[in-house]
Amino acid sequence: MLGIGLLSSSYILAQDISDAVRFSQDEIQGTARFRAMSGAFGALGGDLSSVNINPAGSAIFNNSEVSLSLGLFNTSNDINYFNNANAVSNATVDLNQLGAVFVFKNANTNSNWKKFSLSIAYDRSSDFDDEWIASGTNSNSIDSYFLSYTNNNSIPFGILKLLPGEFIEDAYADIGTLQNGYSIQQAFLGYWSGILDPENLDDDTNDDETNYISNVAPGSFNQNYLYASTGYNGKLAFNFATDYDEKIYFGLNLNSHFINYEKLTRLRETNSNSGSLVNNIAFENLLHTTGSGFSFQLGTIAKITKDLRVGLAYNSPTWYRISDELTQRIDSDNADSEINYIGNVINIYEEYKLQSPAKLTGSLAYVFGKTGLISFDYAVKDYSNSKFKPTNDILFSSLNNEISNELTTSASYKIGGEYRYKQISFRAGYHIEESPYKDTNFYGDLNGYSLGLGYNFGNFNLDFAYSQSERDYNQQLYNVGLTDAAALQTKYSDFILTLGFDI
Repeated sequence: MLGIGLLSSSYILAQDISDAVRFSQDEIQGTARFRAMSGAFGALGGDLSSVNINPAGSAIFNNSEVSLSLGLFNTSNDINYFNNANAVSNATVDLNQLGAVFVFKNANTNSNWKKFSLSIAYDRSSDFDDEWIASGTNSNSIDSYFLSYTNNNSIPFGILKLLPGEFIEDAYADIGTLQNGYSIQQAFLGYWSGILDPENLDDDTNDDETNYISNVAPGSFNQNYLYASTGYNGKLAFNFATDYDEKIYFGLNLNSHFINYEKLTRLRETNSNSGSLVNNIAFENLLHTTGSGFSFQLGTIAKITKDLRVGLAYNSPTWYRISDELTQRIDSDNADSEINYIGNVINIYEEYKLQSPAKLTGSLAYVFGKTGLISFDYAVKDYSNSKFKPTNDILFSSLNNEISNELTTSASYKIGGEYRYKQISFRAGYHIEESPYKDTNFYGDLNGYSLGLGYNFGNFNLDFAYSQSERDYNQQLYNVGLTDAAALQTKYSDFILTLGFDI
């Protein structure tokens, strides 16, 4: 069998809080000018990426403009797992921003409505490219993962057996169509890989047996865990904004969101424990997630004086529709010889919904004529309002309660400045984003700074930015059983080059 697809009747495969956080964060990478000032553009406007913070910003433009940005993005991880340190770094080059704004001035000079603008802009909201390896010696084995599914779900042994003439990959696929199919599949993998057996294996009438024991003897376990992810969360904004008397600006965004995420995890475990029937285990999971969503934004910018500006913007929740596909592989030195065929089965799960939290942004900026400016943004987002849907699904309901209990309101602070000398602009910024988790030891705050240069050639400009940020967090290997975590110190750095020109 080269490949088998299945449709599961259950929404849940392994969604958890980290999925809600991952798809709710929106660190717009943006243009080089935007990044050089740490994204503090809520009261400034006049930049195509600023429209993602405050949609009124496009009305600040005096002329129609197009911009394109390329970035080099690097993620460096320092990993500690049971006092064993490791370091991994990876880099990617990609298009992270593309957009155009069209400005239409009012020919009626007596009207207070001076102009309006239309813009369309693509920005990468999140970059999921990451890779790291955690290795160390643990007293907890991967067998605890499979035991958690068998003994906590009272799975009868009879459902794990093959029917006469049935292939092992067919049985695995058929189980996935059952209610609670994912949990039963994990028990199936545990049994046919030789890691688990029913307590009364030699009893021919043990089809109703729900107690399982491990063939892995207790002791110490050498573990090597690979985490590799790719993909992005992209945002396409359709914008309308208008200028009233060159003092108040109003804007609206209608946003389309795209998720493309792939995650590979691979655990290799060895032991030489006395009495162990299993000494070598390899367990791999490949998850592919795609999704689309919609959100809207409302914003206004007001000039209090000629130089002082304030901004206020509301970003609605994003309503996502998400689909998951999962491929699993497992092997051990006690596994059934046909176990590798399970790796040809693609589990296709029923589409579900995710509602990310809304965000409110307040901004303040002061413009020193043509010499420079300083800007500050403050935003709040309550991650505990994230919801998986349908909420009447018992597993989603439990997960949403967990989200309410463990996530909290996160505030972000961004400050940026720009100094202009003739055609050259010097820029810098600093930002802090609080952890969305109540337990900041588990998932820390994000801190970063940025620098940049720009040169105005007249009809076009060239901008460059460098930014760096850091966050410490713990990554659990699995949601159940083997819940030991690797401690990561992650540094994100990027170089962005933007070309902008009038049209």
